[in-house]
Amino acid sequence: MDLPRIFTIRESSHRIHNPFTPGKLAALGQALHLPPGTRVLDLASGSGEMLCTWARDHGFTGTGVDISSRGVEKARARAAELDVADRVTFVHDDAAGFVADEPVDLAACVGATWIGGGVAGTVELLARSLRPGGLMLIGEPYWRREVPDEATARACHATARADFLPLPGLVEQFGALGYDVVEMMLASQDSWDRYQAAQWLNLRRWLDAHPDDELAEEVRAELTTEPVRYTRYQREYLGWGVFALMGR
Repeated sequence: MDLPRIFTIRESSHRIHNPFTPGKLAALGQALHLPPGTRVLDLASGSGEMLCTWARDHGFTGTGVDISSRGVEKARARAAELDVADRVTFVHDDAAGFVADEPVDLAACVGATWIGGGVAGTVELLARSLRPGGLMLIGEPYWRREVPDEATARACHATARADFLPLPGLVEQFGALGYDVVEMMLASQDSWDRYQAAQWLNLRRWLDAHPDDELAEEVRAELTTEPVRYTRYQREYLGWGVFALMGR
């Protein structure tokens, strides 16, 4: 049970595995106005940056769950580095279907709604761990502009235009699921650039160090095509944000 190696190579230098800068992640934590002692469940927690820094900055406690063994290793190391290992725990497990032993104050899935088969399923999954009146965080892409055709949608790593909604449509979807949107933090094109462009450097450095690896051809192909694809399509059409929800 793990992520394919290409994912680990692509994001090897990342602490945040979404198009958020550290400043945006910190601003989101401040904007939620949650007290010390807030209990968090973070599904698909990646390298644990959100849970670790919020434990340090706001006194939160909690658990992160991720299918990547390397991500869990990095998260535990980050917790030790920030001196919060007594407050946060990271579990190597498939986040799909994971439910906390006890209800939490904040349940999050930031950028991995495939664990619930989409937004609706992920909201339902998180709700199973959330105490009444608790706060939910969902990170999800949306269309910044009208997508002209299916080829453009696929170039943005969607399977079809219907995979994502425009921002107002996504907010409406949360309402239709019975939740108020009470805060949001959106990625900018600059934060997208920081996320995507860092991957290209990771790929090139890995390729230079491992020219004979069985993945070398795949990495070379990705490094050749991804900068053009991203700048031509994804940067212009695809947005991303984190939305704080409370049940009605």
